[in-house]
Amino acid sequence: MTAPRTATGPVPKKRRGGRPGGGELLAAAVGAVPGGAARPGQQQMAEAIERSIASGEHLLVQAGTGTGKSLAYLAPALTVDGPVVVSTATLALQSQLVDHDLPRLADAVEPVLKRRPTFAVLKGRHHYLCLARLDSSVEEEPEDTLFDTPRPTGGTKWLGEAGRLGKQMQRLRDWAEETATGDRDELDPGVDDQVWRSISMPARECVGATRCPFGQECFAEASRARAREADIVVTNHSLLAVDMLAGRHIVPPHKLLVVDEAHELADRVSSAAQAELEPQLIDRSARRARPLLRPEVAERLTEAGDALAVGLAEAPAGRLTAGLPPALREACTLLDAATRAALEAIGDIKADDPDPVRKQQAKSVLDELSTTAQRLLEEADHDVAWVEKPENGSRRALVVAPLSVAGTLATHLYDERTVVATSATLALGGRFDTVARALGLDAPPPAPPSPAAAALATAAAAGRAGTTPPVASTDGSRAATGTVPATEGPGWTSLDVGSPFDYARQGILYVAAHLPRPSVSGLPEAAGEELLALVGALGGRTLGLFSSRRAAQQAAELLRARTDLPVLLQGEEALPLLVRRFREERESCLFGVMSLWQGVDVPGDSCQLVVIDRLPFPRPDEPLAAARAAAVDAGGGSGFAAVSVPIAAVRLAQGVGRLIRATGDRGVVAVLDSRLETARGYGPFLRRSLPPFWYTTRPDVARGALERLGKS
Repeated sequence: MTAPRTATGPVPKKRRGGRPGGGELLAAAVGAVPGGAARPGQQQMAEAIERSIASGEHLLVQAGTGTGKSLAYLAPALTVDGPVVVSTATLALQSQLVDHDLPRLADAVEPVLKRRPTFAVLKGRHHYLCLARLDSSVEEEPEDTLFDTPRPTGGTKWLGEAGRLGKQMQRLRDWAEETATGDRDELDPGVDDQVWRSISMPARECVGATRCPFGQECFAEASRARAREADIVVTNHSLLAVDMLAGRHIVPPHKLLVVDEAHELADRVSSAAQAELEPQLIDRSARRARPLLRPEVAERLTEAGDALAVGLAEAPAGRLTAGLPPALREACTLLDAATRAALEAIGDIKADDPDPVRKQQAKSVLDELSTTAQRLLEEADHDVAWVEKPENGSRRALVVAPLSVAGTLATHLYDERTVVATSATLALGGRFDTVARALGLDAPPPAPPSPAAAALATAAAAGRAGTTPPVASTDGSRAATGTVPATEGPGWTSLDVGSPFDYARQGILYVAAHLPRPSVSGLPEAAGEELLALVGALGGRTLGLFSSRRAAQQAAELLRARTDLPVLLQGEEALPLLVRRFREERESCLFGVMSLWQGVDVPGDSCQLVVIDRLPFPRPDEPLAAARAAAVDAGGGSGFAAVSVPIAAVRLAQGVGRLIRATGDRGVVAVLDSRLETARGYGPFLRRSLPPFWYTTRPDVARGALERLGKS
């Protein structure tokens, strides 16, 4: 890495040779939007990215809600020679970029570039229809397919040919004749996961275009070909993680990688590096491979699956801190030997194999089982193993995952490309070093607060001492830039461009400091009464973010019993439907758990109160978080401070961020956990990780503001 630079300084609007720069392209994009206006934070971010492109330094950018960060990184990306890769946290955000942001940008900059920039979406193979699977008439496992026993003529018979699944399968066959992409997201209406699995191909089971009889028509290969020719390739963190772990041969070679929602990346890499064993998978693998094996070899696989089932039944759920229990160790040993014998019996795939696809499927699953068994038996210090038993008892598994992925990211994320990582929540506790370490970057030395940060701290202190809450104010918003001191490390810099929202005037952060410290699971009685008072003062319009499903259910039952407000509870209907009803029914309340903390965007007066029942620390039974905290403790540090507090900071910032989604929004965030005010160690750190709302611990102030909002 090169020497560090600051994240400030001018950037020429025109690049050498007369080519337009990122600033000119951004101006064209903003100007093409009716009523569009340049945003200072957006311009600052675009300029910083263009400097990183020129210097080769990596960049962390915190861009608050409303900054317009998509355009801020897409515009300078078009100044790069060759493809630029943008990785998003979810397929939904991926679709937003491809279906809305990029087409509008391409229209706007075409006159400036003298050509129309191109873009493509890149997803994992399992998102595409596999013609080889669709064409196959080989009998598969009953629970994995829609096929019954073969007909005497050698064909296949549909289960419930006139039923729902049979109709879906026939619709897929019709769609296969007309689709140009084979992308599942373009199939409307969709089909059940069971149906899609029967005609899609996971990457590990694919024989490759040269061996597959449908290789020249493969939709997944076509998507990769389009990506290689595009100016901007949009992918997701899960595929980016797989690409890094697989030697970076999936995503096209590129010089610039933009990681949006970067606070999610480390978790996605952990998930990609995670492996598991479950009896059902071993049983399916044995039956899939049985036609290729001698009976005694197939039976050994079945016996290994039975042994794993017995071992999982005996072992308690949770992290295995003392190594594998004897029964699970024996099961892994049996499985390793059985899969090796099966792989040897199947042999290599040859050019004249009558069914290479079927053979590759069997081999890939067996090889993965063997590798996972060996990994578990190794009991390496860099891995964490646990027994997973969901509350409904429907699935049991033995899981192994890396203790840390920072080394993986340091090795594979930054080599031979410039990385721009951005999110609304990167500066935890007012600094970037925690996220930088998680992303594999060296932590920077301590830096003094910038003048802007000092001014913000002064304003926040004045707000706490004030007597009039800001929610009823109609003053215009202001740009809050430079709220976090710019930091830097070897080869990277950081920048906080703030938000166009005036948080101190638009919202209140109310902490119910008078409530007892939460101790029992669920919703404590005192917290329930506080919730009733707050929701009653506003008259609904409340998003409740709860730490457990039990707490959310108790809150919903309480409001339904003691108010006439419509209460929507996550799990009672499909989440998109609940969110739509919450947006449309002005007096409704929506209560739910962690997926609501990040996935809800309801601007306007439909959501003017966000209630958080307790600080979202990881549960003690979360195996990875517990193992990482224990490792820090063993090294002489504080695992709680190093692991649990940063996790809570990101989750809390995401949850609090549900309130203000537009410049006209007003409201209150109410945290019913007194520790945010009373915990002297981590309380201030968590508060510094949040937007700079007007702060109070007085219940009468919060209720008064909500009553005024309810009458407006």
